[in-house]
Amino acid sequence: MDQSSAHAFLAEIEAFLDQAQMSPSGFGRAALGDPNFVRDLRVGRAPSLRLVDRARAFMAARPEELA
Repeated sequence: MDQSSAHAFLAEIEAFLDQAQMSPSGFGRAALGDPNFVRDLRVGRAPSLRLVDRARAFMAARPEELA
């Protein structure tokens, strides 16, 4: 995943966290089993496409949190 794609992905997560009023560590733990996932993204971690897919599936499966 290139840097601009990683930045766009982080923006998706940040928007979800804001709308769902979920903590970054709670998201990482629930979506991927990694409470440091969002923190690591914020400091430049480049996620694998598999992790991106899992995180997006987690967000898509929870439209009630965005209502």
